[in-house]
Amino acid sequence: MSNTVVIPPSMLPEDGRFGSGPSKIRPDQVHALEAGATTILGTSHRQTPVKQLVGSIREGLASFFAVPDGYEVVLGNGGATAFWDIACASLITRQAAFGVYGSFSAKAAASTKSAPFLEDPVVYEAEPGSCRLPEPTEYVDAYCWAHNETSTGVAAPVRRIEGSREQGALTIVDGTSAAGALRVDIAQTDAYYFSPQKAFGSDGGLWLAILSPDAVARAYGIEKSTGLEGARRWIPPFLSLKSAIENSRKDQTLNTPAIATLVMLEEQVRWLNNNGGMAWATARCDKSASLLYRWAERSEYARPFVDDPACRSHAVVTIDIDDSINAKQITAALRENGIVDTSGYRKLGRNQLRIGVFPSVEPADVIALTECIDYVVERL
Repeated sequence: MSNTVVIPPSMLPEDGRFGSGPSKIRPDQVHALEAGATTILGTSHRQTPVKQLVGSIREGLASFFAVPDGYEVVLGNGGATAFWDIACASLITRQAAFGVYGSFSAKAAASTKSAPFLEDPVVYEAEPGSCRLPEPTEYVDAYCWAHNETSTGVAAPVRRIEGSREQGALTIVDGTSAAGALRVDIAQTDAYYFSPQKAFGSDGGLWLAILSPDAVARAYGIEKSTGLEGARRWIPPFLSLKSAIENSRKDQTLNTPAIATLVMLEEQVRWLNNNGGMAWATARCDKSASLLYRWAERSEYARPFVDDPACRSHAVVTIDIDDSINAKQITAALRENGIVDTSGYRKLGRNQLRIGVFPSVEPADVIALTECIDYVVERL
């Protein structure tokens, strides 16, 4: 192609994967798969080797998140999207309040709105690029929001809403693109849930949740209770949090999991903990994100999309590009040179780059990325 921009090989990052999910998988995780090729892969998930693998993941996550006494690490099939429906079926009794500030926080609220046995959620909405937590709301029994809005690169605080405990409301936080990359005090939540294809560098199709005793009690109570008309809420086994809890206590899942996902996840959790756990992982993400934000602030054609520095994600960085330059041309040129998954979120519709800086991404590669973007823009 005559219009192709060829970046000198010496400028390229060692690894050109900057996806916001699925994200970079480290070679050691693939080596773990190779090591298990004739031992654990293709074997029963009800047998000891796989149960030990699940047990190691649960113990490793409990250590990484410094899980408070009484909290449990629970897992199940279907990814974080499935957990939205699980929350509707097994955690929200009557009505929830949501903070909505992007595509994924909006989808979680929409799941609740579609549940015929729940009242419509109370939604506190902010424009993309900013965030808004739900406010104290009378009669609601759950407060829900996303720690990191993957679509916009906004990070929200994780803290209990004032008065929530007194009214018996759970705090349910989507940590999908935050867990492992952003600091969190699990004691400020009752259900902190995520899937492993972001900071934990594995594949999707699995959800993990750290549950408080109150959340566990709510899940058991809803399955036993009856509604206003005397009918028990129908909870499909796949959406039963009680079932997931009981299976997790046995170090297994209700349905057959993807064993390869578990292998890669276990290797990543061990790697993170061996390097210093949450403190190390989040400091690494801080460094990579700061490199990108500082570069954008100095640039003549780029700027951070999120105006408030306190709301800028250190997991998924969004950078607006001047309208005189087509961001799609930048991402296409980068891809032709082996630098992939830097496109903005399609539904947001901005002239934008979106760059995942999860712990597996080397800060040195982030520096190389900024230099490659400048090189491409000079030649477009």
